[in-house]
Amino acid sequence: MNNSVLRTGLLIVLALAAIVLYSSVFIVQQTQYALVLRFGAVQSAISEPGLKFKLPLVDNVTYFEKRVLDLDLPVQTLLSADRQNLEVDAFTRYRIVDPLRFYQAVGTIALANQRLQSFTNSVMRNTLASASRDAIVRTERAQLMERIQEEVNRQANSLGIEMIDVRLTRVDLPNANSQAVYQRMRTEREREAADLRANGNQQAQMIRARAEREATIIRAEANQRAEELRGQGDADRNRILAEAFGQDPEFFTFYRSMQAYEASLKGSGTRLVLSPDSEFFRYFNGSVRSNGGAPATPAPQPAPAQ
Repeated sequence: MNNSVLRTGLLIVLALAAIVLYSSVFIVQQTQYALVLRFGAVQSAISEPGLKFKLPLVDNVTYFEKRVLDLDLPVQTLLSADRQNLEVDAFTRYRIVDPLRFYQAVGTIALANQRLQSFTNSVMRNTLASASRDAIVRTERAQLMERIQEEVNRQANSLGIEMIDVRLTRVDLPNANSQAVYQRMRTEREREAADLRANGNQQAQMIRARAEREATIIRAEANQRAEELRGQGDADRNRILAEAFGQDPEFFTFYRSMQAYEASLKGSGTRLVLSPDSEFFRYFNGSVRSNGGAPATPAPQPAPAQ
């Protein structure tokens, strides 16, 4: 029985030793800070990773992140130096550099985020209020973000925090102002389009008028040239006829009479009321000199062509 009691007592002692050893040992990861607290008072701040020891059942350990933390800020409306309302969306990145000061100032990440949000919003409002809209949106955006980061970092040092970055992700006009701007831009574009169409119509009319004038000039010159050629042709024809008449008057008279017959007797319903011994039919009556000389009477004139 003594052996059984001894064995039981030994097991109890081993169990108590294991509990004490387990509660006196803790592990700090590479991504963590650790604070050893005794009844709420900080006993030590540990930044090196590894296996650490504390008093069992008396000391507690609180861990904080070494890694960079992100904080998204809610969209807020700010007033620029040129009295323009702007909706600004931003985010910050920070890390804890002094866990003891961080624990004493805020204690938790949630409370630290609230304090940082308050710092950042205040600094953004003051900094952007001294810059114009164009400077915030385009020309001086990087410089303004750098100024905001420096000021927020100065205030965050009291919390044991270092600011890594402060970025303005979106800077835009409120919806009501945006609609007014878009409407004004649309009106300006419509006016420009109307001006372009009016200028195009004016140029089109000028081109048409110039083309019509050139066409009229070309037609007039062509008609003039045609009349000149027609007159030249008539002159050449009359000259040829005169030369032919001079070479053989009798044949020329006969040929012209045949043309007159053809022109006057054309068609099936032609009727002529003439005397049988009329001069017009003298070639039907054989009234031509047998020696081939000129006719006794002038050659008949051909009837006008129909």
